[in-house]
Amino acid sequence: MSDDHSIDHHTGTHYNAFEMSPVPAPGADAVPPEPFHGIYGMPSFVTIPTADLAESVDFWVRGLGFFELFSIPGTLVHLRRWAFQDVLLVAAESVPARPPAMSFSFAGVLSQVEEVREACLKLRPEAVSGPRDTAWNTRDVEVITPENARIVFTAAKPFDPASQEARNLADIGITPPDGGENGGHA
Repeated sequence: MSDDHSIDHHTGTHYNAFEMSPVPAPGADAVPPEPFHGIYGMPSFVTIPTADLAESVDFWVRGLGFFELFSIPGTLVHLRRWAFQDVLLVAAESVPARPPAMSFSFAGVLSQVEEVREACLKLRPEAVSGPRDTAWNTRDVEVITPENARIVFTAAKPFDPASQEARNLADIGITPPDGGENGGHA
């Protein structure tokens, strides 16, 4: 393995690997990729039990922007947005009465945060909070789905090397690979 693709786990050296992600570089003009319809070995996915598959699918599609990749009627619906954003909704007798403390996040682009927030507010106004800006340079909207899953729709904000967020990232050893220009992926 060459030096540009190795990580020194002892010193915390990181490298730019944005080319393997469907998430575009942060920016006000970032364009989201098209929904991904390919079949691949999923490196990770979330499985969410639901007592009402139809209601759940409707919310995830109209509120969170997923599409139905395929289904096994009455048993499972495989939803997706972009590559590597997979959700399996599975039929269950019941769902937890309250959302867990744990959340699952899906990345989007900054221009989609308000769209997702508005779409979810129309469907479940009591279940949406945010947007809020984070210390790690994202803007997030939290949504409690009909299954009581805690989902965070997150988007990276443009990188400002003079910002507190840049200092927060630098403090833990993450610096932009291109010296901090706005196109950096820190």
